[in-house]
Amino acid sequence: MQQNEDLFSHQDTLAKLHENLPLTEKLRFLHQVIRQDFPFIDRLAIALFDEQTEMLKTYTHSTEGNDNPVTTYEAPLSAAPSLRTIIEHRRPRLVQDLNIFSHGTHEHTKRIAAKGYKSSYTMPLYQSGVFVGFLFFNSLQEHPFTPNILRQIDIYGHLIALMVINELTAIRTLIAAVRAARSMTHYRDIETGSHIDRTAHYARLIARVLAASYGITDEQIEHIFLFSPMHDVGKIGIPDNILRKPSKLNDSEFDVMKTHPEKGREIIDSVLKDFSLGTFGHVDILRNIAEYHHEAIDGSGYPKGLKGEEIPIEARISAVADVFDALTSRRSYKAAWSNEEAFAVLQKMSNSKLDRDCVEALINNADKILEIQQRFHDNELI
Repeated sequence: MQQNEDLFSHQDTLAKLHENLPLTEKLRFLHQVIRQDFPFIDRLAIALFDEQTEMLKTYTHSTEGNDNPVTTYEAPLSAAPSLRTIIEHRRPRLVQDLNIFSHGTHEHTKRIAAKGYKSSYTMPLYQSGVFVGFLFFNSLQEHPFTPNILRQIDIYGHLIALMVINELTAIRTLIAAVRAARSMTHYRDIETGSHIDRTAHYARLIARVLAASYGITDEQIEHIFLFSPMHDVGKIGIPDNILRKPSKLNDSEFDVMKTHPEKGREIIDSVLKDFSLGTFGHVDILRNIAEYHHEAIDGSGYPKGLKGEEIPIEARISAVADVFDALTSRRSYKAAWSNEEAFAVLQKMSNSKLDRDCVEALINNADKILEIQQRFHDNELI
């Protein structure tokens, strides 16, 4: 008996990584493990690169509470020359004394310095040779990194990189699978790729503005950004004679149309099961956006008649983003409304159909809306 107990006397130090946890929780757990050997490492953080917009954006970090200096932040990679050189060399960067950047004007540099960080080790993250972001090891001490320590930290760095890439791959596989389902059912998307891009960026803009007051993390913001365009996937299950009817739907037809949110949830659950993708963190964000984006603040929406805060914040965000882009986009049956006209409509709908905070977050950022529209404009009438 004693001999059998000896066989299982050691507990895997990293066993928690097998659990179904959001990436942020796994990163915080790994940080605790790393600090047992390297107590001077005070912060781990990941920033992702958006190849489409060439923006670097915060994604997740290991610090608790308000100790993290950089959240809900994005900047052009071109504005960070010291980080660009990492990509050019395809090697990590070691800064034993961050005072060398004391005169730097980049916002990220200022925020790090303001929190007292003295040194950093930055690893570039690659997926199949393609740059996807950075992993930062920050310390409040100067000159803490020795060659021997760096060799050991590199192992942890690659483990974290695999965790990040695994999650990003799962998300991309899920999105690709849902899109493939549309094609296999001969569903012809009536929306342009530009509409999808704009809606995603509007949703991300709203989420970033509301992050502090609603406790939305960078990781959740990224998932809202990625999943908002999938809100209408349930329309796969709506017959063409209803989905493409050029005139107003009658009551019975509208009842059929109102089933698409629940159909969307069913399709997503089926894809998650078939592709074994149900274990990555925040998958409920996708479910909630698909199922609840037609709920209304006053309870008059569908499919469940949820009210106010009963509606998940990601669904409230997605609804405002989608309505705004629908109003300001050209269609074969209507001209595009101006942003000011659309803002007025959103304000009339707020606190009845749409969430007031989400509406205000969008319309108070008219300059950023214009940037999104200029970057992702429609080339032709659809």
